[in-house]
Amino acid sequence: MSLKSVNNILDILKLEAKWQEQPFQRLLKCWQEVVGAKVAAQTRPLSIQRDVLWVATASAAWAQNLTFGRKTILFKLNQQLNPNLPTPLIDIRFSTAEWKHSPLPNDQQPTISPQAHPSYLGESISESEVNPTAENARTAFENWARTRQERSQNLPLCPQCQCPSPPGELQRWGVCSPCAAKFVNKGIGNRSQ
Repeated sequence: MSLKSVNNILDILKLEAKWQEQPFQRLLKCWQEVVGAKVAAQTRPLSIQRDVLWVATASAAWAQNLTFGRKTILFKLNQQLNPNLPTPLIDIRFSTAEWKHSPLPNDQQPTISPQAHPSYLGESISESEVNPTAENARTAFENWARTRQERSQNLPLCPQCQCPSPPGELQRWGVCSPCAAKFVNKGIGNRSQ
């Protein structure tokens, strides 16, 4: 029986772990290195199907631009993954279709606070304002309407519809958010400009 050094055994175990690792998992690890941080922030590899890599993009413009450069990305990926993939990737398909449904990586979670939204009023909802024990729909609606009325009592009125509106919305758009949405849908644009 021969004795092998611990380093040789560890090297063999590392290689075995690489061989057992799925090709898509290896691709995810090197994606940012291959495409760069800016592109990686706007893309998410979804899967490898029949040697074609499917990638979600943040917008159609990103999908189109990356489609034009896919041969370069494909070459770099195959160079990076060649010893690990049984067969090289033959193409990359970019699409916005799965962007909203694909989960964000942990390091890309959005960090938007409620205070940044123009409708933020600076007050928290207390437990006493929420009444989950309403007996029927009418009682629940009456409780909701009373709570909304109490909260909006000191709010300024929208110049368009005369509804109480958060001050941040009026400062940002000049009208409440429902009125601003109506103007945008009609193609009128931002009223505050």
